[in-house]
Amino acid sequence: MVDNGAVVYVVSDSIGETAEKVVMAAAIQYNSHITEIKKEPYVTDQSQIKRIVQDVKDVKCVIVYTLVVPELKKILEEECDKYNIPRVDILGPIMDALAKIVPASPKLEAGLIRKLDERYFKRVEAIEFAVKYDDGKDPRGILKADVVLVGVSRTSKTPLSMYLANKNYKVANVPLIPEVPPPGELYQIPKKKIIGLTAQPTELNHIRKERLKTLGLDGEANYASMERILQELEYSENIIKKLGCPVIDVTRKAIEETASIIIEILKGA
Repeated sequence: MVDNGAVVYVVSDSIGETAEKVVMAAAIQYNSHITEIKKEPYVTDQSQIKRIVQDVKDVKCVIVYTLVVPELKKILEEECDKYNIPRVDILGPIMDALAKIVPASPKLEAGLIRKLDERYFKRVEAIEFAVKYDDGKDPRGILKADVVLVGVSRTSKTPLSMYLANKNYKVANVPLIPEVPPPGELYQIPKKKIIGLTAQPTELNHIRKERLKTLGLDGEANYASMERILQELEYSENIIKKLGCPVIDVTRKAIEETASIIIEILKGA
């Protein structure tokens, strides 16, 4: 650092991360002559802008800003010009260029990229959750889930879990098998968080036979027999009645259609 180095002030109506990264990329070219980068985040009114400019008007500095509200930009520019403070608008030129090719008007809403990042990471978290707690792998997920899907094999539990995860729902799913008692955790959560899935026996028979063929197995195995399917469906129906949860017949329904019904149920719960 040098005694007479310059300071860059980053003024933003959000956290200022975008402008800060741009400044850092440029400042590194000047070695130690840029002594400090100071952030002024969440600037949302004119009084803040005037206070910032008053504080820095006697400092050797540049103000770099990302302000999407036109009125705030105008005030900052006028105040900087009044005291001959160099200023750089990071977003303005890009938004002006985009306006020439995009028919829609900009939202002019602060912090959108941060909100987008938050939504992205929430979706990734939900997808990881669905994978971790798929097919009853770990019953502890039942207590953490936004929704738990229960039903016999081949009632679309896994694809529905992944689809709903992409809608930011944390989903666990539990297969209902006559030989395996359902996990006790199912009875510890509100019934409004559980969705039972079922299908018509003939449809399950067809789906299971096709599934066995893709695995190179005998399509007449017990898994696909009508007797076994009816046994499983009866068992599943009894469990779902005990749980007191809504039930959806997924026969010939697209994943999107069933997911839409589930979301409506959750919203109304």
